[in-house]
Amino acid sequence: MIPLKDSVPTERTPWLTIALIVANVVVYFVLQKGGILSGPKESTVIDYGAIPYEITHPGNECVASGEQIVCGDASQIGSDQPATWITVFTSMFMHGSILHLGGNMLFLWIFGNNVEDSMSKIRFLLFYVLGGLAALALQTVVEPNAAVPTVGASGAIAAVLGGYVLRFPQARVITVIFIIFFFTIVELPALLVLGFWFLQQVIFGYLDWAAPAGGGGGVAYFAHIGGFVFGMAAIGVFVQRRKSAPPRRMVLR
Repeated sequence: MIPLKDSVPTERTPWLTIALIVANVVVYFVLQKGGILSGPKESTVIDYGAIPYEITHPGNECVASGEQIVCGDASQIGSDQPATWITVFTSMFMHGSILHLGGNMLFLWIFGNNVEDSMSKIRFLLFYVLGGLAALALQTVVEPNAAVPTVGASGAIAAVLGGYVLRFPQARVITVIFIIFFFTIVELPALLVLGFWFLQQVIFGYLDWAAPAGGGGGVAYFAHIGGFVFGMAAIGVFVQRRKSAPPRRMVLR
């Protein structure tokens, strides 16, 4: 399912949501040297991505060695990577491909503008960043020795989705549904769309955790779960503005 538009109107221009989208796009194309048909530069992903092993082993760093990633004492490796605490934040603005970036920004635009509209800019930024930190924290707890860089805004965006579910339970979303080689556009309750998305993360996360050798396609499912749960738990603390219920039906223009 791919969401296209929700039924909740915004009362203010979501400048911070727009700024976050721009920041993610700039980081991908400028810092990561990513392209439309090519992925980002591997060295930037390793240098600025968050690596669970580095977080759980202070003083150690992971570097590329041929086609492998080798971890060890930073002083012996001789790496000039940024400090681990910096990568915890930079990783939230990095992506593994143009599709990864596009999908995340689509979700951020559709659901982030409404969550931003329900609180101040500072509160929304704090909510977003803390959601990303919570996402990375759970992923690190589940895979403390993983040497693969974790990148993407999806953990922070998952927090936005979790907050949206509780903040706008009556909302509806115009969604594209693919059925083999065909697709249709339908209007569905946001609870169903986001609930199905979260259920996918739980199922795939469990399968990935139960059979590590099988791999999850490089997707940090537990980061998504951690961000979503944080968003649901914290939205009540951050929200400031009450809005009227969205219309039950809408027209896609």
